[in-house]
Amino acid sequence: MARKKNRRFSTFSLSFLDIMSCGFGAVALIFLIIKHGSDHDIEAQNEDLAAEVNLLQEEVTFGREHLVLARNALDVVSDELAQTQGLARRILEQIEAVKGNIAEIDSSDDEEDIQRLREKLKQLQEAKKNLEEENEQLGNNVRKFIGDGDRQYLTGLRLGGNRILILLDSSASMLGDELIKVIRARNMSSRVKRQTEKWRRALDTVSWLTAQFPHESQYQIYTFNTGFRAAIPGTEDRWLNVDDRDQLDRAIKELDKLVPEGGTSLERIFNAVNAMNPLPDNIILITDGLPTQGIKPPRSSTISGKDRRQLFRRAVKVLPKNVPINVILAPMEGDPFAASEFWKLAAQTQGSFIAPSRDWP
Repeated sequence: MARKKNRRFSTFSLSFLDIMSCGFGAVALIFLIIKHGSDHDIEAQNEDLAAEVNLLQEEVTFGREHLVLARNALDVVSDELAQTQGLARRILEQIEAVKGNIAEIDSSDDEEDIQRLREKLKQLQEAKKNLEEENEQLGNNVRKFIGDGDRQYLTGLRLGGNRILILLDSSASMLGDELIKVIRARNMSSRVKRQTEKWRRALDTVSWLTAQFPHESQYQIYTFNTGFRAAIPGTEDRWLNVDDRDQLDRAIKELDKLVPEGGTSLERIFNAVNAMNPLPDNIILITDGLPTQGIKPPRSSTISGKDRRQLFRRAVKVLPKNVPINVILAPMEGDPFAASEFWKLAAQTQGSFIAPSRDWP
């Protein structure tokens, strides 16, 4: 009996059309998966952009509401001051009229009328004194600063001195309290950067401080990032007089034109302070964190917290001795050592340290 031969199985016996069908199916499946993933990414990006737009619209609305409140408060104070001054003039006129009446009847025997007029004169003089005290309170400050409501600004800051120096941090980190806000604002227009909440708060702080300066003092305002400049260009080598109100108002207006940008070099600005002649006898530092570079630019785009503390301590060494440093810190996210380092600086120099709330001043 003949044996049957076993057939050998070979892959080449499969149909060529079956192989091609499987290949086309695999390609179509890959195409559908890729297209679905890209659509999902686009939808996620659109949602992120819409959220950013909504946040910006809310910030603009909030800023407009506070601007209206500030203008209304300024109008009310101006009206009250005008009314008070007008009332004072009328009281003076009445005093002069009463004095004239007393002189006319002084020679008569009507003691009752004389006594009545003298009492009225006494009342008018007391009213005049009260108005003068009120006017003195309104006009005591070098400049007017309108805050929220009737809040009293008790801070413990040392605002006196013969030569007062304000150092205002104008680096890019002053655009926001959180890193994501800083990155977002850094890519926006200069107009938007100047209107960010944190930067406006810093400018309001400078405006409030200048309103508290003693009349007989001198002052200077430096802004700094990796370099420095005076608020009024060209005045870096001299002190300005507080009693020159037009010049002081000009300094505040010049700060409004500034755009926060770049890194922070405390060593450079402290060297500039040490070179001033005569030296300041009171320094007020407005900043949000430790420096990111020294005199020279950093070699790397990133810097550790330890390196920032070393830069800070090296910068402090060049400060003039026996000058109080008053620190106003607006803490920045991701810089946990800033508060302790600046507090120690203020304590060592007999200055003061505050980290105010977001609605101050």
